[in-house]
Amino acid sequence: MTTVPPLHGVLVIEVGAFMAAPFATMQLADLGARVVKIEPPGGGDPTRSAGPFLDGESSPFLRLNRNKESVVLDLKSDQGRAAFLALVDRADVVVENLRPGAMDRLGLGYPELSARRPEIVYASASGWGQDGAAAGRAGLDIMAQAASGLMSVTGAPDGDPVKVGVPVCDLVTALYVALAVTAALRERDRSGTGQHIDVSLLESGVSLAVWEAGMYFGDGEVAVRQGSAHQRYAPYQAIRTGDGHVTVGANTPRLWSALCRALDLARLAVDPRFADAPDRLANREALVARIEEVTTTMTAAQVLAALRAEGVPCAVIAGYDEVFTDPVLADRDFFWEARHPDLGPVRQLGSPMRFSRTPVRRGDAGPPLGSGTADVLAELRAPALHAPAPGSNR
Repeated sequence: MTTVPPLHGVLVIEVGAFMAAPFATMQLADLGARVVKIEPPGGGDPTRSAGPFLDGESSPFLRLNRNKESVVLDLKSDQGRAAFLALVDRADVVVENLRPGAMDRLGLGYPELSARRPEIVYASASGWGQDGAAAGRAGLDIMAQAASGLMSVTGAPDGDPVKVGVPVCDLVTALYVALAVTAALRERDRSGTGQHIDVSLLESGVSLAVWEAGMYFGDGEVAVRQGSAHQRYAPYQAIRTGDGHVTVGANTPRLWSALCRALDLARLAVDPRFADAPDRLANREALVARIEEVTTTMTAAQVLAALRAEGVPCAVIAGYDEVFTDPVLADRDFFWEARHPDLGPVRQLGSPMRFSRTPVRRGDAGPPLGSGTADVLAELRAPALHAPAPGSNR
C-alpha cells in the first residue's frame, strides 16, 4: 500500500472561519492536499476562542484544522495582500467563507485571482449564495436550518422547533465544497482552466429534503415533525424498552416479518391494520404501542439481541461518551493521535473515507497561530513580512 494520499501535490489556500470552509479544507487535507490556513492578526480564526482549552489551545480547533499550516496575514494591508497573491501564484485552490463581496473588496475575489492565475479553483461558501436577493444577508447554520425546512421536521410533533444537534448545514456545505473542488480539479486536468464554485448553506440544507420533496412534489403533502419516526415507513423509529430506548427499522416486508418473529409478535403479522407498508404507516401509533407492550418488558440489551438474531436493523441510542469509546469504532481504528508541537498527541476523529491503496493522511493537529508564517512564505517565495506577524512567534 502506498502512503501517498489521493490529493498529494495539491496546494489549497483557506481563508476560513468557524466551520464551513475549515471543515471543507480539513477533508482536502485528509486527502493529502497541502492546506495553508490564512488567519488574521489579533487572534486568528474565531474558533480559536472556543473552549474547552488545552494549555490555551482550543480543543475544537485542534480537531477541525488538522493537517494544516497557519499563516498570519493582514489581508487589509498592501503587505498582506502581496504575500497572499504570491501564495496564490503557486496554489491550485482557494476556499473562503467570508460574507459575499468581502474578498472582492480586498481585491482578492475570483475575477482578480483568475485573471492572474487562470488555473485557480476558487470555492466560496456562504449562507445564502453569492448572488440573489439574500446574498448580503448574514447567515449562520441555525438560520439555514430554519430557512431550509430542516427545523420544521426536527423534534417532537407537539414540541418547539429545534435544530439538528450538530451544525448540519455548515457540515454538508463543507462536504459539497470538498466534492466540488475535487471535481473541478479533475475537469481542470482536461481543460487546463479553473472555475468558481458557489455553495450555500441554504441550498445545501434544502438538498437533504429527498423524502420531503417526494411528498410535496408528488401529492402536495407537507412534511411535519415526527420525532424519531420516519416520514414514510413504520416501524422505523426509537422504541421504549424496560431500561431506555433503542432504534429499529423494519422498512421492507422481509424485515417486518423478521421483527414479528424476533419479538414473538406473530399476531401482528396477520393483523389487517398492518398488512403492508402504507397500512403500517397509517396505523403507526397503534403499531408502536403493540410493539412496546413487548419491548418494555425487556431490557434494551435483550431487545437488541433478539432483533439482531433475526437480522433486523437496530441500535442503541448512544451518548458521545459511549461513541468515543465504542469498541466497534476502536476495532476499525477510527480514532487516532495527531501530533502537536506543544501538547503532544491529540486525539482525533477518523475520516470515514477508506481507500484500498491511498489512505487518508494522519498527520498533525490544528497548528498554533501563525506557526507556519515565516517558513511557508519563504518556501512559496512570497514576500517576507516587514515585522513579525502577531502570533507567529509561537
